[in-house]
Amino acid sequence: MTEFFHMGGYAAFVWPSFGITAAIMIAIVIDSWRGFVRERDTLDKLQSQRTKRKPS
Repeated sequence: MTEFFHMGGYAAFVWPSFGITAAIMIAIVIDSWRGFVRERDTLDKLQSQRTKRKPS
């Protein structure tokens, strides 16, 4: 098991790269979610303005 964690002597390169990749992927998910929420709010605002302007 320790050999797995040592990665054949390359653990100093492998584990940080896994960590950096995971951090970037998490940041992408968070940024995408924030963008989705922002665009959804913009759409809701535009749709509410459109219904207010329609004549009855």
